[in-house]
Amino acid sequence: MKIHCLQHLKNETLGNIGTWVSLKGHTLTKTLLYEKAVFPAPEDFDLLLIMGGTMSVYQEKEFPWLRSEKEFVRKVIDEGKPVLGSCFGAQMIAEVLGGKVTRNRFKEIGWHRVKALAGEKLKMKNEGVMNSWLPSGLFPEFTAFMWHGDTFEIPAGAVRIFESEACPNQGFIYGENVLGLQFHPEADRRWIGNLIEDSGHELVEGEYIQSKEEILEYERFLGDSRSIAFSLMDWFEKKCEN
Repeated sequence: MKIHCLQHLKNETLGNIGTWVSLKGHTLTKTLLYEKAVFPAPEDFDLLLIMGGTMSVYQEKEFPWLRSEKEFVRKVIDEGKPVLGSCFGAQMIAEVLGGKVTRNRFKEIGWHRVKALAGEKLKMKNEGVMNSWLPSGLFPEFTAFMWHGDTFEIPAGAVRIFESEACPNQGFIYGENVLGLQFHPEADRRWIGNLIEDSGHELVEGEYIQSKEEILEYERFLGDSRSIAFSLMDWFEKKCEN
């Protein structure tokens, strides 16, 4: 499988997703948005990954390349390609599909509980009624890593599938192969360490903001994070094979 990744931060790794790609022996290419926005043709890859970022999708004046990235994502979705967006990536997908992205009521940083709203079978309206099977049945409730201040509306034609106490819209599925996740399934030890190094100034007192010590103390959740990432990527792998 040929995977293309949109990366927005120099110090960002693919974490658990990168581990999965290596174990599977798939091909990985990247567009580094912090250097130059050069996008491949949709036919040159099977799956698009849109990773996180410290910017907001509505900051087009500060980050002019956002316009071309949104056009590219829209084209990929229109081509019917499988797409996975994490945090900023999910917000990017939501806006491209017509959902508004705004500040969330709370900043949500650290390990937080997420609840799956749908079972394994989802009924969706998108040019008719379709059935889709998600790996959400494997983990109806789980602890995932968060680091965000924005949130997204669920786009028309999409179905909300995850929620948390601080952020009702934690994930959605559009069509049968586009997933937007507010949480970070890619979060492993190194990924979290890099984020703390780059954005540790955000770890201030807040109802849903954990301290650096708390985040690092909860290493027991790293295994669940890896399992969730692997389950999601296995699901996408099957989609690409069909």
